[in-house]
Amino acid sequence: MKVFFKYGFSAYSGTVDQMVYQSWFDNKMCMGRRFSYPELTVNNTRIGSIGKNLTTVFQHVTPAYMADLKKYVQRNKRDNMPRNVENFHPMPGPLPLFVQMMFNWYDTDPEHINLEAVTIADIVALDADVRTICRAVEAGYLKKVKTYLDLTANIQ
Repeated sequence: MKVFFKYGFSAYSGTVDQMVYQSWFDNKMCMGRRFSYPELTVNNTRIGSIGKNLTTVFQHVTPAYMADLKKYVQRNKRDNMPRNVENFHPMPGPLPLFVQMMFNWYDTDPEHINLEAVTIADIVALDADVRTICRAVEAGYLKKVKTYLDLTANIQ
């Protein structure tokens, strides 16, 4: 429903008193609806479980691998930043890039890779391309940067 405010407010975005407000058309119009908590599905729990597992794996990588990932993050910010101001967005940090890399690895062989239960030992046993940042970039799991051949620290 369309919402009108008193005291000079033209629009508002956010939640107040069990109502969700959205501003439209450069704050010229405001829409409101009752807040309802979305129903959790099987996919929600699966994605949550994958996220917890990948965070645990991320926390147990070697310090050298973590340093290489942080170097890659800095190079990615430098080399892949959008040049156009309208397309500007914050560049991801180490954990989001690690999760993206793992999902891209999963997409290559979803029948044999289980991200809900993968461990560092599994990654090493499979000799996966995510073992080093250099191999992940060459496999296409991460975006190319100008210099990545020195990022060869092993995950274990």
